[in-house]
Amino acid sequence: MSRGFPSMTALLGLLAVAGFQNRDKLAELIRNQTGGSPGDGAPQGATGGLLGGGLSELLEKFRQSGHGDAADSWVSPGPNKELPPPQLETAIGPDVMTALQKQTGLSREEIVARLSKDLPRAVDELTPDGRLPS
Repeated sequence: MSRGFPSMTALLGLLAVAGFQNRDKLAELIRNQTGGSPGDGAPQGATGGLLGGGLSELLEKFRQSGHGDAADSWVSPGPNKELPPPQLETAIGPDVMTALQKQTGLSREEIVARLSKDLPRAVDELTPDGRLPS
């Protein structure tokens, strides 16, 4: 299925289920990648390194699908460009969407609705210095 993007799928799945209201926990998991320890209560395999890698994979996938300007605006300081749900779904890709449906138990429509609302803000907050966590 989404063999090429397992950590991106994990990141999107966590965001779809946990939502923007739990962004601090997601940020903590990503920041912990440098310390090498997963956050308390993290799903199996969802260490900070996995989520940090997922953020990099996510941005690269958006660039490859022609939506790099929107994704880059989420990382850069300044306003975030919106990406309408159909374009977001296309950027994520059908294999990842199918994996997210199985992982989360949510419908495709619910996943896209949640991510189109929460993903730009979450990426923005996870990259406060205008760059990916190192």
